[in-house]
Amino acid sequence: MVNKKRKAFWLKQLHQWHWITSALCLISLLLFSITGITLNHASAISADPTIREQEASLPAPLLEALSLHQEGPLPVPVRDWLDQEMQIRTGDKTAEWSAGEVYLALPRPGGDAWLAIDLDDGSVLAEQTDRGWIAFFNDLHKGRHTGIAWSWFIDIFAVASLLFSLTGLGLMMLHAKRRPATWPVTLAGLVLPWLLIVVFMH
Repeated sequence: MVNKKRKAFWLKQLHQWHWITSALCLISLLLFSITGITLNHASAISADPTIREQEASLPAPLLEALSLHQEGPLPVPVRDWLDQEMQIRTGDKTAEWSAGEVYLALPRPGGDAWLAIDLDDGSVLAEQTDRGWIAFFNDLHKGRHTGIAWSWFIDIFAVASLLFSLTGLGLMMLHAKRRPATWPVTLAGLVLPWLLIVVFMH
């Protein structure tokens, strides 16, 4: 009786956590599975990047403020002007300062961007490259240039996926007596990747 009650308790708990983690992971698991395929066949998926160039002239007061700054991120008024006039958001990223120029790299998922400001005449040159939606989702998969919030999301998703797998394992253990193929199939899932590594990888 005690064993039956204990089994019923664990069945209830494992089912509860299994469906919760599966619900949490569903969309993200689909996203990471699909992008896993696109990443594996990246060379076969062609994409024509779109390049957009912009030129502008920084107002004299902002150029003066920039000339006095000379280190770290761009001054807030300059950032605001770039956002309003050129639709470029630089945030608080650290710029590269030299004697006559400020350069700022602005990589992002699915593309790249940069801008340069001439400290002598205030001319602004910017370039934005967009490699398309597939590249965007591939970069999300890799966590490339995605920021701290997405990095935390990937970690939380990984923990939820781990719980999903472990609760699935627990459920298999509880139902294994009625399903003789449970452990042979599980063993095959463990052995197959190692066989591929040993036999086919150099």
